[in-house]
Amino acid sequence: MNKVIAKVIGEKRQWREHRARTRQLPESYRVALEALERYLMHVGPGGDGADAAVMFDDLLDLFEQSAANGTPIREIVGEDPVEFLEAFVQNYPDGQWRLKERDRLAKAIDRAAVETAGNAAKAVR
Repeated sequence: MNKVIAKVIGEKRQWREHRARTRQLPESYRVALEALERYLMHVGPGGDGADAAVMFDDLLDLFEQSAANGTPIREIVGEDPVEFLEAFVQNYPDGQWRLKERDRLAKAIDRAAVETAGNAAKAVR
């Protein structure tokens, strides 16, 4: 039981430290980072909290370094922030499930399209 409590308290403390670092960013970087994090929370890689915490901290590190260097936000995320996050998440083991699911989806649609085309050809005859 103590291990469970320690893990929960540790993760809470880590998240509070992460949020404190985020608040130290210049406003535009903070707003952009929080938007990216919000998106990741909804459609993120899944997995356990520890892996997600590493990913969020790495994203925060990137924004801290970029703010320190004066790198414009568009140079960080590009024109498509979703595409940026998709590429970013793939660098983490839990992000790999997304690639597998994309392939599974594409194959299922291909099979359905072939079946539909075959059924349409039979109906015409």
